[in-house]
Amino acid sequence: MNDLAERLKAGERRALAKAITLVESTRADHREQADALLTGLMPATGRALRLGISGVPGVGKSTFIEAFGLLLLSSGHRVAVLAIDPSSALSGGAILGDKTRMEKLSMDPRAFIRPSPSSGTLGGVAEKTREALLLCEAAGFDVVIVETVGVGQSETAVAGMTDLYLLLQLPNAGDDLQAIKKGVMELADLVVINKADLDTAAATRAQAQITSALRLLPSHAKTVQRVLQVSALKADGIAPLWAAITDLHQAREADGSWAARRREQALAWMWERIQAGLRQAFIAHPVVRERLDATTTAVRDGRTPPSTAARQLLAAFQAGPFA
Repeated sequence: MNDLAERLKAGERRALAKAITLVESTRADHREQADALLTGLMPATGRALRLGISGVPGVGKSTFIEAFGLLLLSSGHRVAVLAIDPSSALSGGAILGDKTRMEKLSMDPRAFIRPSPSSGTLGGVAEKTREALLLCEAAGFDVVIVETVGVGQSETAVAGMTDLYLLLQLPNAGDDLQAIKKGVMELADLVVINKADLDTAAATRAQAQITSALRLLPSHAKTVQRVLQVSALKADGIAPLWAAITDLHQAREADGSWAARRREQALAWMWERIQAGLRQAFIAHPVVRERLDATTTAVRDGRTPPSTAARQLLAAFQAGPFA
């Protein structure tokens, strides 16, 4: 682990890939090694800008990230992209389509792209995205981008692990009411209308509609600073977007909300892992395991109410392994 940590901190991309594979492993011994690795690397983390990017399929997330990443590289940054792919229903693996679309970015030694399967995790991210993000920071990448699966309005988990959340929209994404549907829109820090070059009139209309619709959200949800137009294919509007991100970053650092957000995210991450660990411990409990098949059959057959079955299994779990 010490050798892997040193190679990772030296910026070796192969060591970073190996470390992410380790933290994604479900083996008990690998989990212990991953915990030790992350604990040792913590002092080297926390200095990157964490960006979450979401949008419906076809909005051009991969094309946008490549254009955006190339701009950052030209400005002297090192960019890591954690692309969450939909899982295969057969193998459970990622399709790896996002990395194929970012050909120029993936070939640059100053960039790192890691596709990971969502593996059924809700919220558009993978189970170990946060751990992978910390590893990228420890490897010296100063901008880490988390690209979500792209399945719709439920992709809110990425907002809880990044500093800024960018929502990509299409010029003809819907009317004013569509724009204010709860979910990703009210959590977005910046809304980016991509493919503006295809229909400039529609893009301008969408920009006005979204800006107007966002005013209808509750006051606590008015976090969107700007609605911008870009054309990722032509790399138009990317530089003004980066300027808007930088301005927002500086403003939030000045008022203390940047650091506060990170502290809250760290605590939320701890409780999420506790909940996941309790679920695993519950399923592995010997008495629960012994009664689970019969209980689930009784629920499926309509002989036992689900609430009663849940209470019985929880009581067996709380009573201890020899109940």
